Amino acid sequence: RFVEAGADLVTFHLEAAEDPAACAALIRRAGAKVGVSIKPATPVEALREVLPAVDLVLVMSVEPGFGGQSFIEGSLEKIRRLRALARELGLDTLIEVDGGISAANAREVFEAGAEVLVAGSAVFKAEDPEAEIRRILGA
Repeated sequence: RFVEAGADLVTFHLEAAEDPAACAALIRRAGAKVGVSIKPATPVEALREVLPAVDLVLVMSVEPGFGGQSFIEGSLEKIRRLRALARELGLDTLIEVDGGISAANAREVFEAGAEVLVAGSAVFKAEDPEAEIRRILGA
């Protein structure tokens, strides 16, 4: 249904899928790129089997559910381990990070191996959202 509505990439939570490989294959057959998301407590190694079947991994750097949470510092090492695993497997996996992203940590997150950063509260609670976006991009 997401692809029919126009989505070209569909992300599912690893922890919610009974068979992550089958879920990835279903999304791919529907004509979309595949993303998989992992929560803060899920180890990178849990992705080893499904990683070759996905285009993107979304690392949640806060517990999913509500905005305004602080970035979990251990997420930087998780991003580094994920980048290393993708290289080990010969993959060019896109890494996205969501949760607690701001101008204060965007550079570190990028340097750890992420290419896509999701900033919600940092932007929408800023006095000047456009200026905050510029600060994040320039970090």
